[in-house]
Amino acid sequence: MSVHQPSDVKRITTHTLQAMKRAGEKIAMLTAYDFSMARILDAGGADVLLVGDSASNVMAGHETTLPITLDQMIYHAASVVRGVQRALVIVDLPFGTYQGDSKMALKSSIRIMKESGAHAVKLEGGQEVEDSIRRILSAGIPVMGHLGLTPQSIYKFGTYTVRAKQEAEARRLLKDAKMLEELGCFGMVLEKIPAELAQRVSESIEVPTIGIGGGMHCDGQVLVTQDMLGITKDFHPRFLRRYAELFEVIQGATEAYVKDVKAREFPNDKEQY
Repeated sequence: MSVHQPSDVKRITTHTLQAMKRAGEKIAMLTAYDFSMARILDAGGADVLLVGDSASNVMAGHETTLPITLDQMIYHAASVVRGVQRALVIVDLPFGTYQGDSKMALKSSIRIMKESGAHAVKLEGGQEVEDSIRRILSAGIPVMGHLGLTPQSIYKFGTYTVRAKQEAEARRLLKDAKMLEELGCFGMVLEKIPAELAQRVSESIEVPTIGIGGGMHCDGQVLVTQDMLGITKDFHPRFLRRYAELFEVIQGATEAYVKDVKAREFPNDKEQY
C-alpha cells in the first residue's frame, strides 16, 4: 500500500459532501478533539471530523455541553486541524456564543475560522437561530445545522430522550430543515429522531443529513469517537455501536506497565543509555 504524500491527498470539501449525497455515497463522520486522534481518524478514512462541544463531556468531564468556552473550542479545533490531511473539519459553536445575537454569532465564527484553521461551523436550532445563520453565511463561512435533540437546550427539554415523535414537532422539524437548506447551510445533523422522520427529511432536501440516532436513511452518520472506541464505559444508547473496547486495552496496558516498574523489569538493559 502506497503512503500518500500531502500533495496526493484530495481534501474533502462541503461540495464533496453534496456530491456524495447525489451519488448515494454515505458520509462517515466522527468527533475529534486532539492532534493524535485526528491523525488516526483521518488516516482511517473519516470524511468529516467534528470538533464537537461534546469535548465538554468527553475531555473535561462535565455533565453537559454547556460549560465549554469559545477559547477551549478553538484550542481543540486548532489541535485537530494540525492532524488532518483529508477530512473536512467542522467546529461546534458553543453555548452562549450565537443564540439571540447574530453579531456575536458572526464574531464567534470568525474567531473559530481565523484562529483554528477549521473549514466550517455547526450550530444547533432552527427558526430561532435564523438570523445568526444568515449573518455567518454572509461572511462566507460554511454552516452546518443541527436539529432534533439539541444538547445545548437540555435544561429546556429536561431530558435526552428522542425528539419529534409527535406530528406537530415532526412538522416543525421538517420545516426547519427546509429553512436551513434555503438559507444556505451545506448540511445538517439529525440527532435522536424517529428513523421514518429522518428519512422524510433526507428525501425532501438536497443537502446531506448526518444522523446520530437518526436511522439508516440519513446521508451519513456521526458518533462520538470515544463512545465508538469503547473508551467511555457508562454510555449505552441504542444508536451506539462499539467498534473496539479500548477502556480494557488501555487499562490492561497500564496495569502491565505498573507491574513491570514495581518489579524493576522496566527499563531493562536495552532500554537505557
